Amino acid sequence: MVKRVYIVPHTHWDREWYFSLEDSNIMLEQDMTRLIDVLENNPDFPSFVYDGQMSIIDEYLKICPQNKDRLAKLIENKRIFIGPWYTQTDTLLVQTESIIRNLLLGSKGAKEMGHSMNIGYLPDIFGQNAYLPSLFKDFNIDYSILQRGLYNEQLKDGLNFTWKSPDGRDIPSNNIYFGYGPGKFLSSDPNYVEKSLLPILEKLASFNEEEEAILLPAGGDQVLVREYFPQVVRELNEMNLGYEFILSDYETFMKATDHQMNTKVSGELLASQKSRIHNTIRSQRIDIKLLNSKVEEKLYQQLEPLAVMANQLGAKYPDMWIEKCLKLLFDVHAHDSIGGCNSDETNQSIKERLYKIERILDGQINILKKQIARGIQNKDENLAVAFNLLPKKMCKMVRFVLFTKNAQVQLEGVEDQVILQQDYISGGKKVKVTAQGEIEVEVPGYYRTELLAKISFDGFGYKTFNVVEKDAEMLLEEKTASIKNDFYKISVENDQLVISGYQFVIEDFLQFETQVDAGDSYDFSPQPEDEPQIFKQVKLISVKKSKLQQEMKIKHFITIKDLKGNQSEQQVTTTLILEKEARQVSVSHQLSNQMKDHRLRVLFKADTSSGKNFADQGYSILQRVNNNAYLEKWKKKNFAEAPVAIYPLENFAGIDNNIVVYTKGLKEYQVLKSHFALTLYRSVGVLGRDDLAWRPGRASGINNKIVQTPDAQMQGEMDFSYSVVFSSQKFEVNELYDELEKFQSNQLTYHHQELNTFEERLERFELPQPLSMTELNKQKIFFNFEDVRVAAIKKAENQDNVIVRLFNPTESKIPLMDEGIPLNLLEEVKTQKYIGAKSFATLRLLGEK
Repeated sequence: MVKRVYIVPHTHWDREWYFSLEDSNIMLEQDMTRLIDVLENNPDFPSFVYDGQMSIIDEYLKICPQNKDRLAKLIENKRIFIGPWYTQTDTLLVQTESIIRNLLLGSKGAKEMGHSMNIGYLPDIFGQNAYLPSLFKDFNIDYSILQRGLYNEQLKDGLNFTWKSPDGRDIPSNNIYFGYGPGKFLSSDPNYVEKSLLPILEKLASFNEEEEAILLPAGGDQVLVREYFPQVVRELNEMNLGYEFILSDYETFMKATDHQMNTKVSGELLASQKSRIHNTIRSQRIDIKLLNSKVEEKLYQQLEPLAVMANQLGAKYPDMWIEKCLKLLFDVHAHDSIGGCNSDETNQSIKERLYKIERILDGQINILKKQIARGIQNKDENLAVAFNLLPKKMCKMVRFVLFTKNAQVQLEGVEDQVILQQDYISGGKKVKVTAQGEIEVEVPGYYRTELLAKISFDGFGYKTFNVVEKDAEMLLEEKTASIKNDFYKISVENDQLVISGYQFVIEDFLQFETQVDAGDSYDFSPQPEDEPQIFKQVKLISVKKSKLQQEMKIKHFITIKDLKGNQSEQQVTTTLILEKEARQVSVSHQLSNQMKDHRLRVLFKADTSSGKNFADQGYSILQRVNNNAYLEKWKKKNFAEAPVAIYPLENFAGIDNNIVVYTKGLKEYQVLKSHFALTLYRSVGVLGRDDLAWRPGRASGINNKIVQTPDAQMQGEMDFSYSVVFSSQKFEVNELYDELEKFQSNQLTYHHQELNTFEERLERFELPQPLSMTELNKQKIFFNFEDVRVAAIKKAENQDNVIVRLFNPTESKIPLMDEGIPLNLLEEVKTQKYIGAKSFATLRLLGEK
């Protein structure tokens, strides 16, 4: 049997890396223009794959709009392949909703240009999200091609395989075993053919002798089109090498092989056997990760649902602003960018991009809150508004910021409320224009009060409260060494931090671990003969108590060593908060890092004897092992990287009968012999280093070049916040997601007043009020979904309707309610009666607007 070799010319286009986005776009203008010319003038060069990204086209057309029609014709005729991605996102460092929107923007834009590639293309992503097969299928994508994350054992029956998500949906896939570049330098030179090409083809053919087709990607990073490829292919075929060579594309190859899927693979793909997975990149440049998580929450959990609410009341939905934010965000989500393996120049651009998105989101949220509040408020009333942006009944502690002339302040009719902090603010002076000229006028001062109140919501909607002059209880300091609530007591005893609860007592439950990091921007690497240092001893700083919240502030004194053996003692200030009736312990750390080349982790003492742990990903919980079975012999088996059981998480991770940790932006954890370890940050100042302890051989990324990245040492002030739940009993799935809903910031508040015009971004400016948003109800509930989880609420792409994305993390299917029309992820109507186990559904809600 003569095997057919499908040669696919392509480029892998990193949006930025050790070079900037501007560098990339300058190269893009040259490369794309050349590609258009080559394809138009060479009909025997069938096609070229532009990395499955739509963003490249957007950027090119900003520079060369005159070439849009030429480019669109080539895309429509499948001579240039783009999409379905907007950018090649890292799928383990962002919200699953971001993956969906990335595919939605990419496929929509590519189709408008003529065609979106029918491949879930993952040429260089550092590990694969378990839900990608299901997401691809719901976008009507038929195939997937990927490089990283598979063990050789999983491919023993062939490189073509069926990849299945936790919800049971699967997709025919291919593993590009040698990556995306084995045919980059394709040639008919006999020396190249004998020493390079044939050994590669023989290895690929050996995986399954029954397979008729072999895929040979022929490209690389930012490569220029090889216009000589058609001639090379003709010459190779004339050499009678035992193969038939075809210049082709990924879609054609997958159509020719989708009947040969003998191998079955399930779930997330994190193997580091033949391709580096960089599993500690998730704590590299933690500033990006924390800021990205903050921006994602403001976009998906705050602005979009708030905009839906405001739109229902008559305001304009800011869809153009949201799309602008999404495109900026997806540039950040490109795998190198969010991974943090960048030059300092690039990293600074990424942060500025995220800050820009945040400013837009803050401004839009400010406008919408103010417009709704003005529509509710009568002239004689002093109202605060609380918005519940999660469409289900909630009873939650909500934080208000109130501005009043007097220190006495309360929300009328709210039984449980406490002042957390109150400050007097000078009114300063304002300029008044008179007939005699400008004069300065003293402005009376006022009070800024942070108030915590227990609020009950009936669903997706808002509630209002009169702000009245009345004394409220305050959070006050007490001379004690413990705090407690309905679930826990935390105390400092003999310089030890102790927590107790139902059927458990844990001494030194929170500790810190420091270790020298001899790695680079891609990978942590322990220094030879260096052992982690553990710090348990604490100093009590203060305790504050009220009827709703108790707070303890402590310090750990930790010693940090660097690569040169220098040591420095540094302080970590930790604040522990227990709210009334809350199962979560809120934890925050503040520190000033002055040392280089190290890793800092927080350790929670835990019983790890089960050998297992769990974390959420996509729409359910994944079960994982504490120790990778391949670790003992990884060098003998020539793994590309040590398979250390360090894992990513989307929102939470834990150990049954012990602990679960909820995070925002902290994306890396490991279960040790007696601890759950959450990585706070890595401090390392080089992009690329050879021969690491856990990663032998060449440096990742740039061969033969080391880029110094001093900003990646993460020196300066840092803050980390997360929550922890302790238990002596098994965590139930719904229980875990109930706590996640409480942890997330789906509630916003607003006080419509004129004393302070600087608390939010646009307060001091005049803004129009939609005519329909007057005399609104003082309490309004739009809808709720009690029996399922909600991933997103947004306006439909092409209609004036509300889209709600629901999911079901349990093992049992849930009937879909009849309030909406089921859609796929392209927002096209489909037939769906249930939300399957560990699956999701998208609904277009019925009714007005």
